Amino acid sequence: MPRVGCDPKLRAVEAPEIRYARNGDVSIAYATLGDGPFDLVFVGGWILSAFDAAWDGPAADTLRRLASFSRLILFDKRGTGASDRSTGIPDLETRMDDIRVVLDAVGSERTALIGVSEGGPMTLLFAATYPERTAAMVLYGTTPSFKQSPDFALAPSAEVWRRVIDGTAQGFGTAEWLHLWLTLYSPSIAGDESAQRWWRRWVTTSSSPGAAVAQFTLNKDIDVRHVLSSISAPTFVLHPTGDKVVPVEAGAYIAAHVPGATFVEIPGDDHGWWAHADEIGDHAERFLRGVWERGDWDDVESDRVLATVLFTDIVGSTVKLAELGDRRWRELLAEHHARVRRQLARFHGRELDTAGDGFFAVFDGPARAIRCALAVVESVRELGLDLRVGLHTGECEQVDGKVGGIAVHIGARVASEAGPGAVIVSRTVKDIVAGSGIEFEERGSAQLKGVPDEWQLYVVSAIGD
Repeated sequence: MPRVGCDPKLRAVEAPEIRYARNGDVSIAYATLGDGPFDLVFVGGWILSAFDAAWDGPAADTLRRLASFSRLILFDKRGTGASDRSTGIPDLETRMDDIRVVLDAVGSERTALIGVSEGGPMTLLFAATYPERTAAMVLYGTTPSFKQSPDFALAPSAEVWRRVIDGTAQGFGTAEWLHLWLTLYSPSIAGDESAQRWWRRWVTTSSSPGAAVAQFTLNKDIDVRHVLSSISAPTFVLHPTGDKVVPVEAGAYIAAHVPGATFVEIPGDDHGWWAHADEIGDHAERFLRGVWERGDWDDVESDRVLATVLFTDIVGSTVKLAELGDRRWRELLAEHHARVRRQLARFHGRELDTAGDGFFAVFDGPARAIRCALAVVESVRELGLDLRVGLHTGECEQVDGKVGGIAVHIGARVASEAGPGAVIVSRTVKDIVAGSGIEFEERGSAQLKGVPDEWQLYVVSAIGD
């Protein structure tokens, strides 16, 4: 089988021993290799495992090259590879939790991340949400959005995604399907018989038809463009010029919207990261060593963070007060507060303020915030109260444990647009929770008081398990 060029001494690094970290009742397979001065998490793409068959072919060369200058941390996404398979494919927020669990398991407080292909959006979201744990980012062959829209034509259309999903459901594992994807991902090795055998083993041992379909179903709705300006970590974007899976313009888009990011094109048509061991390894090592040696690794900009803000308000509170009188209203309000706080604790929200009969809370993930909001609405309805709830995800300023900034003002204005018993969210929230099972109805556009531009709003209509 053709192998990408790689220093023979790197071949001495054996395939790593797999261990498991628990996130709730799900086991996430992980491993480390190399003993470099800093940590580097490999956030893989698609359904491919970082273990087993990956080490029988050229993928191993790239991983060994990365491990030659770092402590490389590998993991399999839940639902694929050596991680628990019965959980399906989760949303990006849950996957970020899995990364944090793995980092805790290996004792890594601060790390660089390398996100490839579909792993790129999750890497971007992690860096924006957890700047205190993200030292730097390297991105390869990726995009901020797999969802085509009028303002982002670089992603596949809905019709293309339909054909991809239907074709995978019907043909996963067949010779024709495997050849199609190998040719698309790695045209430079697609004609080699040994490469074809390796590809078949790697794909079919990494996943299943259902998992592959679920992965594509999630991918078609991913859009994290809104978070790019919130990223403070040093960022290096690498992209093959002739990439047929993700166009090179998508990589350039990321670099243009992440503050201070560097963009480099490399020659070739291979989207597959396993075909570029030297290029990825050389660029990543030079960039990450530079961040480390300049002392930027521990330069944490923790005063700004991507967060989801939640605002609640009791509908008709003045009328209710007049109806009940002061004493009974205080008792009802105390029970309301207790119930809201129980749900905030359950979904890991942080209460920041209670203004009159409303709550202001913050979450590190929008899906948890939505589930909390729905639980709060249902809980206080038993008291005869209706809430209006609004959520927005954006860059917030952190000062003395509080958060502020324009994102907070937007969240409060979004809440004011909600009707009785409704949970309303901004488009940013909707785009980030792709794959969560949460469904929305369009609420239309609104001009939020004191906030520029019109904002697309959505009402939460249903929620999966």
